Amino acid sequence: MTKISSTRDPLDLLIEWARAGQPCAMATVTSTWGSSPRPAGSMMAVCANGRIEGSVSGGCVEGAVIEEARSVMETGRPAALSYGVSSDEAWAVGLACGGLLDVYVAAVRTSGHPQGTLDLDMLETVAAKRQARIPVIMATELATGRTCLLYQDPAVPAAGGVDAGLHARAAEVFATGRSLRLENEAGQAIWFLHLVPMQPRLIIVGAVHIAQVLAPMAQTTGFSVTVVDPRTQLATPERFPGIPLHTDWPDEALEQMGVDNQTAIVTLTHDAKLDDPTLQYALGSDAFYIGALGSRKTQASRMARLGEEGFTPAQVARIHGPVGLAIGAVGAAEIALSILAEIVAVRHDRPLGRISGWT
Repeated sequence: MTKISSTRDPLDLLIEWARAGQPCAMATVTSTWGSSPRPAGSMMAVCANGRIEGSVSGGCVEGAVIEEARSVMETGRPAALSYGVSSDEAWAVGLACGGLLDVYVAAVRTSGHPQGTLDLDMLETVAAKRQARIPVIMATELATGRTCLLYQDPAVPAAGGVDAGLHARAAEVFATGRSLRLENEAGQAIWFLHLVPMQPRLIIVGAVHIAQVLAPMAQTTGFSVTVVDPRTQLATPERFPGIPLHTDWPDEALEQMGVDNQTAIVTLTHDAKLDDPTLQYALGSDAFYIGALGSRKTQASRMARLGEEGFTPAQVARIHGPVGLAIGAVGAAEIALSILAEIVAVRHDRPLGRISGWT
C-alpha cells in the first residue's frame, strides 16, 4: 500500500531515504502543455517502501508514475514518460482535462544501490546550496541520465563538463526562474535544465496575534518563516512553536539574514519605532514583497515619514499598505489570510497583487 507522508520537501525526504539505505527515485515534470496543473520542475519522491512525497500532476497520473518508478529503482535505467489526452493511455491515468505532460524518473545512486543515475552526493550538494539560498540548476542529459550542476556565477565550473551553449541556456533559466527542456533540431528532448530555486521566505516583523496565525499558515504554503521582534515578552517559543525567532532590532536582523528576491517582508507592529527602520531597510533590498499593517491614515503618515527620509514616491509605492487583499477580513485569521493571498499573488505576478482593492 502506498503511504503518503506528512508534507515535506521531496528533495529533502529523498535524501533522507537514500541515506537510510532505501531504494528511491525522483520523478520530475520536464514539460507541460495545456491545462496540466503542475509546472516543469515539479518533483515527486518515491521510496521502495511505498512512501511518496510531492506531486507531478496534482493527482491525475501519480499512480502510473509510481509504478514506473518502481521499475526504475529495480533496473537503474531512467524513464521518460508522456501523458495526455492524445494517447490511448491518457484516459486510464485520468488526465482527461486537455493537458499534456512529460515526466522523467531517475533512481538515486548510493553505495548500496549503485545502479541509479541520480548521485546522492550531488543531491546533498543541491540541498546545501538551497539551504544557503544559492540557486542551482540540475542539468540532466535525458538519454543517459547524466546530471551535472550549473550555477548562476559563470566562474563556477560545472562538474562533468558541458558546452558553452548549455551554459547560455542555463543563464536564460536563471533569468526567467523557470526550468526548461531543450530539444534538438529533430524535436527530440536532449537536456532538462531543472532550476532548484531558493525556498521563498517570509520575514514577519512584530510578534503579534496576526503573526501567530500568519507564520504557520505561510509555512504550509512552502515559505520559510522568521518572526522578528526585539520585545522578548512577545517573541517566545511558546507563542510561536516551531517558528525561528529573531530578537534583534528589525533592521539589524534583516542585515544579518540577508534579503534576496525570494523574500517577502511584512511589518505588523503598528509602532513606527519598529516599522520605519524595517521599511527603510526593505526599500533598499531586493525583497519581492513589502507590506505594512495599518489603516489608510497610518499608511499616509508612513509614506510622508519615508519621504522626509529621502525616499521617492516610486520607491515607497513598493509598500503594500494597508497590507493584504481587501476581502473584508475581520479578526487575526482572516487578516492573515488576506496578507498571505496578496503575497502569493505578487510572487506569481497576478493582477490581484497589483490591485489589492483598497483604492
